Amino acid sequence: MLRRLALLSLMLLLGACQSGNVTQDFDASRDFAAYRSWVWQEPGLQYRPDDPRIKSDLTEQRIRQAVAGQLDQRGLRPAQGNSRGDLKVQAYLIVENRQQQITTHYGGGWGGYWGGYWGGPMYNETRSVDYKVATIQVDMFDARDGKLVWRGSAEQIMNNYPPSPEERNTAIHNTVAKLMGNYPPR
Repeated sequence: MLRRLALLSLMLLLGACQSGNVTQDFDASRDFAAYRSWVWQEPGLQYRPDDPRIKSDLTEQRIRQAVAGQLDQRGLRPAQGNSRGDLKVQAYLIVENRQQQITTHYGGGWGGYWGGYWGGPMYNETRSVDYKVATIQVDMFDARDGKLVWRGSAEQIMNNYPPSPEERNTAIHNTVAKLMGNYPPR
């Protein structure tokens, strides 16, 4: 029973970590309506750390497709031919090991209606929980001057590592959709 309570509190904590980890920043002096086309700034996807267990042509393909799909939904089209486009886009996949301290309290006493007290001693148990977090970051640069004009990033806790190909694809598309949620900035 105690282990179930500890596991439940851990799941609630990790579930809370999954939301709200989206950030965006942009250059407010830029006219984002003027941007109509884009190209990849090579390398289109960079990995942190540069680890062969993370680095994959399949992962790169999924991230590129997700970013291209989100840009298309926002009216930005890939530049045609040798055109340099209005924006240069670059993405990052950052995988970090994180640790969370979880304290479980059990035992203790209860007070009665007439002021009585029952119960035993109170126990605290603190555990360290290790988990992996994947962050996808997308940077957009003005193609004319090369300056960063927009950056978005979103984190995803990697629950089942390594996930299945379907889970990877879904996680990547959902994460990119979250980070692109406020583009163009208003």
